[in-house]
Amino acid sequence: MLDGRVVIVTGGGRGIGRAHCLELAAHGAMVVVNDLGVGVRGESADDAAQSPADAVVAEIEAIGGVAVSDTGSVADWAAVAAMVQRTIERFGRLDAVVNNAGILRDATITSMTEQDWDAVLAVHLKGTFALTKHACDYWRAQYKAGQPVSGRIVNTTSGAGLVGNFGQAAYAASKAGIANLTRTTAMEGARYGVTANCIAPIAATRMTAGTGHAQSGGGDGLDPFDPANSSPVVAWLCSEQSGWLTGQVLRIDGNTVHPVDTWTVRPGYTAAGGGRLSATEIDAALRVVMGVAPAGLAALRVR
Repeated sequence: MLDGRVVIVTGGGRGIGRAHCLELAAHGAMVVVNDLGVGVRGESADDAAQSPADAVVAEIEAIGGVAVSDTGSVADWAAVAAMVQRTIERFGRLDAVVNNAGILRDATITSMTEQDWDAVLAVHLKGTFALTKHACDYWRAQYKAGQPVSGRIVNTTSGAGLVGNFGQAAYAASKAGIANLTRTTAMEGARYGVTANCIAPIAATRMTAGTGHAQSGGGDGLDPFDPANSSPVVAWLCSEQSGWLTGQVLRIDGNTVHPVDTWTVRPGYTAAGGGRLSATEIDAALRVVMGVAPAGLAALRVR
């Protein structure tokens, strides 16, 4: 499916990102494994004999695949530009990017610090945009030069990004932004052969450890929280076959993939008399259109 295609995966050294790298390589992709090797909060990790990125490269090479490591920060604009340029110089092309890198600094809004807020948005939202931007610059140039382009962008949102979550203001805001960035990228990239889609995986990772949520089930049969469950979807999204799908969010729950609808505008209330809405009527109007009004309330026009 991916023979000859070159893919960059950020946060590829552990968890979901590692699973993506191995799946992509198994389908023939040449993989750039980007991982800074930091802890969940983005702090420097203890020195290890081998960086997470190098460890995944070794795994891929052990199965006969081709991979290289990159240890730049996705929050560093220049480092991301350099990674894209090195990839093109090394392999002669770039076909897909998987924006997966992330950190977590949970706190309620009243406890959140500016530093923690900025750090989370820098990795998730700015990091996703940085790689998207530099990859799109390359693909647009290829298109203008008359070269065929089948660029693929795969972003990563989450349940928190789709519906919010207590204590995760920065993370949820970043992930919601990524979902909408995906749709905008799809609109702009269509003219030069680029698609952009977003996955929302359910998985047990370092980020879910100790939370009581998404813990690996173990045992026989399908593990619904296996980080690798979403990787086949990512492999397909990175392929030329997926060119008909763009601007979508896909929720992967175990062995099921769900399309996710955008914000939906429900039937609403129209001001009486055809004029503008009056503040005095909003309370009763919203009780009706939101289905919480008591039976027998005077009928209001809904459209």
